[in-house]
Amino acid sequence: MIGIQKSWMRVVAAAALLAAGMPAAHAQLKIGVVSVPQLIEESPQAKGAMQALQDEFMPRRREIENQQKELKTREDKLTRDSAVMSEAERGKSERELRDGQRELQRRQNEYVEDLNVRRNEELGKLQRTLLQEVQTYAKAQGYDLVVGDGVLYAKDNINITPAVLSNLQAHSKSAPPATTKPAATPPAPAATKPPEKKP
Repeated sequence: MIGIQKSWMRVVAAAALLAAGMPAAHAQLKIGVVSVPQLIEESPQAKGAMQALQDEFMPRRREIENQQKELKTREDKLTRDSAVMSEAERGKSERELRDGQRELQRRQNEYVEDLNVRRNEELGKLQRTLLQEVQTYAKAQGYDLVVGDGVLYAKDNINITPAVLSNLQAHSKSAPPATTKPAATPPAPAATKPPEKKP
């Protein structure tokens, strides 16, 4: 996104220099402004990408949550029965519980890393789709310049975000409809704490 912003700023600077050297009759540029964050937040393509991530990572999330419940059950049993266990049994149960929690922590870390990688991949694809849509719209409507991030103020009449968003929605309708309501990216399962050592 930073690269796109720098590119737009270079284009704006070049256009300003070009306009300064032109006769007044030819210096009127058709300029538009687009809000990339709004497109990312509201476009059906973005919602579809988030739903795809949800579907992809939900089985792993459920496995981790089930493992958390199982470890909690074992921890509660150890706390409840430790007084009547032999020292060897208690030591073995504590080791198994610690090993299980280390394995759970490893799986949680992998889940978060994989989710972040896939989210960045989907965001990159989405940004390319949005950029292409903006360029297509700008060419079709005869814009000389369209700026995105870094705009501090723009009049409503040069804001083309709603029009681009409308085109994105129209293109989305031609795709097969999603069977479920779009949801947010799946959160990482809650981390577990190691068992407390008994005195």
